[in-house]
Amino acid sequence: MSDKEIPDVIVGRLPRYLRALQRIANDGQRTTSSQELGEQLGISAAQIRKDLSQFGEFGKQGTGYSVTFLVSQLQQILNVDRVWDMALVGAGDLGHAIAHYQGFADCGFRIALVFDSDSQKIGTHVGGFIVQDSASLVAAVKAAKITIAMITVPSNSAQMVSDQLVQAGVRAILNYAPVILNVPDEVHVQYIDPVIHLQRMTFYLD
Repeated sequence: MSDKEIPDVIVGRLPRYLRALQRIANDGQRTTSSQELGEQLGISAAQIRKDLSQFGEFGKQGTGYSVTFLVSQLQQILNVDRVWDMALVGAGDLGHAIAHYQGFADCGFRIALVFDSDSQKIGTHVGGFIVQDSASLVAAVKAAKITIAMITVPSNSAQMVSDQLVQAGVRAILNYAPVILNVPDEVHVQYIDPVIHLQRMTFYLD
C-alpha cells in the first residue's frame, strides 16, 4: 500500500465496505462488484472503486472482486487482521451494556480491562470482567500494553480519564461522553453522541 496520506472520509467508509463484504461471504457468495456493494450501502459504484483504488487494484473489469480476497485486504488495511485488546473506563449503565456486547470479538477487538471510580462498582463483575479501581488505570493499561480505550464516564470526568489513558500509552479513544477531549495530535479520538444524531434527524421532521 502507498505511504500517501489517505483522507479520513475514505478511511471512514472502509469498515462499511468490510461489513458488507463479510455479509456477502457469509451468504456463500464468492465474487461481487462495486455496483452490488453500492446498492447495499447507498454509495455509488464509482465512489467505491475510487476509494479502493487508493490502496491498490483488487478486482478486474468484467469479473469483479473476489470476496474473500477483498475481505482479507481490507482487514489488513484497517489493521483488524489481529485482535486488539481494549480498556473500558466507566462501568455504569452504558459501560455495562458495552461490556456485555458480543459483537467485538468477530471484528478484531476484545475488552480486556474495565475500570470505574465508584467504590460500589469496584470489585464487582461486569460482562465477565472484574471492575478495577480507576486509580490503578495507568499502571494496569501500561502493563497490558493496551493502545485502544473506550470512555463511558460522565462528561465532567472524561478529560481526566483521557489524560490518564494518554499517560498509559493509549493512542485511540472511542468517547461516548458528550464532550470534546483535548489530546495530543498522535492520539486519535472518535466521538459517539446519540443526542447529536437524534437532533440531526429531527431537523427533517415536521
